Amino acid sequence: MEFNLSYIFDSLQFLKPEITIAISLVVLVTVDLILGKKNKQILPFIALAGLIITGFFITKQFEFSSFASVQNNSGNFGLIAVDAFGSYFKLIITLSSVLIVLFSLSSDEIKKAFDRHGEYYSLIFGMILGMMFMVSSADLILIYLSIALVSLSSYVLVGFTKQSMRNSEASLKYIIYGGVASGIMLFGISILYGIMGSTNLYVINTVLQNGAFQPLALIISCILIFTGFGFKISVAPFHFWTPDVYEGAPIAITAYLSIASKAAGFALLIRFIKITFIQSVDANGYWQLLGIIDWKSFLVMISILTMTLGNFSALWQDNLKRMLAYSSIAHAGYILLGLAVLSDQGIIAILIYFIIYLFMNLGAFFVIMIIANRIGSEEIDEYDGLGYKAPLLGVSLAIFLISLTGLPPTAGFIAKLYLFIALVDAKMIVVAIIALLNTVVSLYYYVRVLKHMFLTKPKSEETKISISLAETLILVALLAPIFIFGLYFTPIVDLAKSSITLLGF
Repeated sequence: MEFNLSYIFDSLQFLKPEITIAISLVVLVTVDLILGKKNKQILPFIALAGLIITGFFITKQFEFSSFASVQNNSGNFGLIAVDAFGSYFKLIITLSSVLIVLFSLSSDEIKKAFDRHGEYYSLIFGMILGMMFMVSSADLILIYLSIALVSLSSYVLVGFTKQSMRNSEASLKYIIYGGVASGIMLFGISILYGIMGSTNLYVINTVLQNGAFQPLALIISCILIFTGFGFKISVAPFHFWTPDVYEGAPIAITAYLSIASKAAGFALLIRFIKITFIQSVDANGYWQLLGIIDWKSFLVMISILTMTLGNFSALWQDNLKRMLAYSSIAHAGYILLGLAVLSDQGIIAILIYFIIYLFMNLGAFFVIMIIANRIGSEEIDEYDGLGYKAPLLGVSLAIFLISLTGLPPTAGFIAKLYLFIALVDAKMIVVAIIALLNTVVSLYYYVRVLKHMFLTKPKSEETKISISLAETLILVALLAPIFIFGLYFTPIVDLAKSSITLLGF
């Protein structure tokens, strides 16, 4: 007992970001209770301060790698692996959280629920805490608990505003789909524990290498567990919740789910596959996995299905949030191809993709939110002539959509470029061609929005749409990386290359 307590206290130094988020959550709840129903303007600034401190501790984590938290019954490994890979995704989660807090300050949907702002920011920090643990989990129990924490917080946030039927409908559908996916994953975890005798991923890998398991039971359990992961990253056929939830949720929360939750899900999936099934890594950085499950074929099949379904479904959407929901599904398919390569080069491509996707997708949602605040609609037909009524917003949205397509000289081109390089290096030429054709399809529905903004006359003569100085600054902050990383991308490539190593490999 003394040894375990000493181990726990020694491990706290590795959990500073999570501890900071937890303390910030308690402070937000306490301050909200003290302030009552008035004077809640300070809450977002407390949230920002907590996130900035968390970001500082995360940057320090790039300097070391270790196991942390309570030891499992094997006595060899902790529940959490603290490494550069996890720190990279924590940085993405923190940065996107900062932007979402700033988004919320401009969101009319969130402003109308002013008396519940304490709940709003507390739930966001609950999500952040769960996602922090997700990206570092090395144990099936913590994986499930962290996913549950994220899910419970996000269920409430999706239905937070209570101002329309679609908001309540989105929340209800999210809960139902999430509950089913969570139950299926938990069943898979119980099977895997039954045949392995441990919930720790590193211990499971050791058992698998010794060959003492039932192959059929293992395959079934992994498919069931993948259902939970697939739900979080919204890949087909686990994507059905995404369009309705993205359309019905407040725009700020929709944007948050499209980046932070998806990033945490992908980090968890990568860690699960590599740690559990790795046998060795060759000199070229390609993973040699245990020949139990053909992960490459499985992931390629899922990714092609996901990107094709997402892109073709987006063609028929008239609501911009719904269109971006299917676009998000398609991008999940592209990102999954980076994992399907099963190499360090593929993981580098994923890391680069996510940091760029953060700016271009949040940027698109931010413009849509500003426009929805002014005109009260997210329908594409209402964007007729917007490029002339609001030139800055029109041009900004055009840049974000062009970057999402992957056209130069935007950063989106760099994201797609490194992904295709990884596919070509792995001699997955046919898969690369399919992904390229899907990119061409995506160009159509993005250009359709540009057509409405710049080539279609407005239905009525309306005054120009103006935006505040704060909104302009946020917009510029989101636009700048699209151009900077499109022309000078060495810093993010170097950061990605230094962040691919998972603890123990």
